[in-house]
Amino acid sequence: MPSFPPSLILLGTAVLVAVLPNRARPWAFLLGPGVLLAYLAFSVEAGDSLHGRFLDMDVMPVRVDNLSLLFGYIFAVVTLLGGIYALHMKERGQQVTALLYAGAAQGVVFAGDLLTLVVFWEVLAVTSVYLIWARGSSTAQAAGNRYLFVHVAGGALLLLGVLWHAGETGSLLFEHFQENTAGWLILGGVALNAAIPPLHAWLPDAYPESTVTGAVFLSVLTTKTAVYVLARGFAGWDILIWAGAAMALYGVVFAVQANDIRRVLSYDVISKVGFMVVGVGLGTGVALNGVAALAVADVLYKSLLFMGAGSVLYATGRSKLTELGTLGGSMRLVLILFMAGALAASSLPLLSGFVTKSVVILAAEEEHRDWLVLILYAATAGTFLSVGLRLPYFIWLGTPDGETRMLQRLPWGMLTAMTLAALGSIGLGVYPDFLYDRLPFELDYEPYTALHVVLTLQLLLFTGLAFWLLRRVLAPERKMLLDVDWLYRKANKLVRMFVQEPLETLFSGTERLANALTSYGGKLAIEPETAWNSLRRKLRPLADTRVSQVGRPSLGTAVAAILMTFAVVTLIAFLR
Repeated sequence: MPSFPPSLILLGTAVLVAVLPNRARPWAFLLGPGVLLAYLAFSVEAGDSLHGRFLDMDVMPVRVDNLSLLFGYIFAVVTLLGGIYALHMKERGQQVTALLYAGAAQGVVFAGDLLTLVVFWEVLAVTSVYLIWARGSSTAQAAGNRYLFVHVAGGALLLLGVLWHAGETGSLLFEHFQENTAGWLILGGVALNAAIPPLHAWLPDAYPESTVTGAVFLSVLTTKTAVYVLARGFAGWDILIWAGAAMALYGVVFAVQANDIRRVLSYDVISKVGFMVVGVGLGTGVALNGVAALAVADVLYKSLLFMGAGSVLYATGRSKLTELGTLGGSMRLVLILFMAGALAASSLPLLSGFVTKSVVILAAEEEHRDWLVLILYAATAGTFLSVGLRLPYFIWLGTPDGETRMLQRLPWGMLTAMTLAALGSIGLGVYPDFLYDRLPFELDYEPYTALHVVLTLQLLLFTGLAFWLLRRVLAPERKMLLDVDWLYRKANKLVRMFVQEPLETLFSGTERLANALTSYGGKLAIEPETAWNSLRRKLRPLADTRVSQVGRPSLGTAVAAILMTFAVVTLIAFLR
């Protein structure tokens, strides 16, 4: 029986790291995930829970079963790997925020009630955005602003759904949702974090702009916590089969066109999450096992790929494929480790993707959905084309527009973390039963059949041949790749004129009114006549309020907007 929520270990470590000196902070960072892994191994087991009461309803801050325990373990592992990768970093803000972010992910995973889920969901959004802003560039600032707006909107949608659900059922417990109004609202909030198109543009917009070390955490925690919530609450929803299939193809189509390394990998995140969403939609025991297994494998090889991309950016200062090439001699070890992750993502036999992605495909075959099986195999080929071939070829073997050279050597922590992640991907591929035995449901599956191995090798071989014949066509280009973000990028002036400016004018007027009432409230009690005349003069200009800096509201404006949002959400939920 756990004596306290596992998330508190990382949150407490964040407080410790915040007050330690520079030299001690990177090592103290590792203490958190290390202690967490020990706590999960020796003090927590399936069936454990913590209970309480809130507003005369049962709450469960901690609920442990095989699904939550598996996600808790892999999130702790990637937090440890991210800490090793960032041992060279001395920036206090990133270290503290990464721990808070990882702690919030643990809070979501072990949440047994919707109140706990919503609280940690919001912490997840607020802390993760700092890892984008911390890069310090103007593009990172803008991308972070968009990221935060989108996730706060998703959080509000989730909150509305939770309030609606509580009003209908009188319960806050986190269980499987019905296909009713509350369920659809909650699904909308979760789908945004899962990057289900067309709610996905925030991901390839923000991740490439994050810091080198922050991208490692961003690449796995936000989307995989969303996958966990989907598996917990929406298993068997048919719409997710179609959404996941679209994601699987959508991601690889855009990945083949992107120029920035981390943008390519961001689209591959969407594709892999699509496989998991398909599994959730199928909803069978085999499918949910595939979701959990693929999530574990994807956390390892996706973090490895973002570590490799970050290493290239750290060493050369470049991340565009058109600016890279001829790095094979100077970054040979990074190439080898990167290829371990890329081939795992491409489902090469003896690597983790081969023994996990195929479980989702098996579930689709058992449901006799042949069209879905074809789409998932096509997406696998697309991953090999974009991540396994195109990326390494143009990073290490391509001809850049200018000279590509190493600006600084890689810290040993970066190479160590990549090596450990690569060994993990190989280990799961060689000995899949270690993972299969820890899945939510019993799984009787042998991935290494002759048919499966031969079919996969043929698929990868023909994809490789196609790349070689079309490598000039697939060469990166210096162009902006617009996704559905075109809608708000192109419509920026209209949105500002008809939506943003009127709202900010309203909020500015509200803020000035609140400031005036607060300032003169005390005076009104002491000198009523003088204060009243002064207050009227202050209120008179409100009719002509203008916004001087559109897009940069003050703290008071933000607070007013948040309060109004929550007031409207609560009113809708309780007055329906």
